Amino acid sequence: MEKRRLGQNGLEVSALGLGCMGLSYGYGPAIERGAAIALLRSAYEQGVTFFDTAEAYGPFENEDLLGEALAPFREDVVIATKFGFSNGEVAQGMDSHPARIRQVAEEALKRLRTDTIDLFYQHRVDPDVPMEDVAGAVKELIWEGKVRHFGLSEAGAGSIRKAHAVQPVTALQSEYSLWWREPEKEILPLLEELGVGFVPFSPLGKGFLTGAITPETVFGKDDFRSSVPRFAAEAVAANQALVEALKALAVEMDATPAQIALAWLMARKPWITPIPGTTKPARLTENLGAATLHLSSGALARIEAALQHIDVVGERYPAHLRERTGR
Repeated sequence: MEKRRLGQNGLEVSALGLGCMGLSYGYGPAIERGAAIALLRSAYEQGVTFFDTAEAYGPFENEDLLGEALAPFREDVVIATKFGFSNGEVAQGMDSHPARIRQVAEEALKRLRTDTIDLFYQHRVDPDVPMEDVAGAVKELIWEGKVRHFGLSEAGAGSIRKAHAVQPVTALQSEYSLWWREPEKEILPLLEELGVGFVPFSPLGKGFLTGAITPETVFGKDDFRSSVPRFAAEAVAANQALVEALKALAVEMDATPAQIALAWLMARKPWITPIPGTTKPARLTENLGAATLHLSSGALARIEAALQHIDVVGERYPAHLRERTGR
């Protein structure tokens, strides 16, 4: 698989990474550990060198899973993890105090079975801790060799600038896809100005852009999409026009809607590396097929033309989670 460079400090990753949250957390019960390890190793065998996790996924279970699965080829992969939630529990709120950042790093190193965290993100901006203090804490960890690169997740422009002035930010991770294009307004121009890479999570709209979700789809109580307004039946019905447009293009290009959606993201900028997640081997192979799908200028223009007539319905997060983004 082709490689891409995030930031200006030499972090090279596969053009497509793997978001690993869903193996342990967020989309229903965790899959069986052996199956998860097999999927992670299959991703590596198919060219993926960029794996995304966080202490909050489980909590802690996902990091431990990656530590075991990636141990045989640790030197050949880039592992990103995150700090920022109190005791690793999302429900307990934010905690990015410097002492906590250091604690998270030390514990993550053990779970990941490694000496260095390749990319260490602040999971969400903590309004109670100055960004300068957060960046300074990560800078110390970089000096000590425990962390290689600093990242932010769902941060606003002001926070990105403050952090970057203290410790260069290698990558920003935020939601970005054909059904959430908000980053194009302010964030992407800023990242280009500063030389910061971009890692879109939920590049397939949390599964919606695959075409597998219909108004009749019922999500389990432990699937966080059950509380997301954009996945209410009426919103899903209204948003089907976007999927239908993708399906029409996919048929012409001998691809799938998911591959079109991922290829579109990769065509936006050479420093964008999406991290689709999946628990299914077949979906993994399908998604990775997007890495060799190059959309022509004509195809990109047709996608833009189709999107101009489609208004996506529904908020991407419930209110209490929207408050944590864009700070």
